[in-house]
Amino acid sequence: MERKRLIMGKKILIVDDEQDVLDIVEEMLSTADVTKAVSYEDAKSLLEMERFDIAILDIMGVRGYELLRIAIDKGIACLMLTAHALSPEHAIKSKEEGAALYVPKDKIVDIHTYLEDVLEAKMKGKSTWSRWIERFGAYFDEKFKKDWRFKDKDFWGGL
Repeated sequence: MERKRLIMGKKILIVDDEQDVLDIVEEMLSTADVTKAVSYEDAKSLLEMERFDIAILDIMGVRGYELLRIAIDKGIACLMLTAHALSPEHAIKSKEEGAALYVPKDKIVDIHTYLEDVLEAKMKGKSTWSRWIERFGAYFDEKFKKDWRFKDKDFWGGL
């Protein structure tokens, strides 16, 4: 299957307390079946009642890590999207708690690519984090200007 078609028709839940972020992501994923939630309560209810292929979860404002646990119990791949919880520690926590990926909000323009990375990795039985360092290593190097890579390369998907 062509990478560009991986998102087509997928049922995606987007959770963020900022309506403009929800609207932007929905527009960017126009070939998918997108459901939006602006609060923890709405998202929790949707996760419990509906089936999703993937969820995009904000960390702050909507209790993203709690939603992550619910989604993982349902077998839903989750991409953590954040601006306020942007740190090496939150990237590591996201991965350790089972998120499929961790994406800074200022990189939202490429959300389609990141979702394709996750879906492609899952199809091939590979780590969904296998391209994370490739996609975000230089960004984190610039942003944090310290040795933030305090986990070994195998932790980040073997890169």
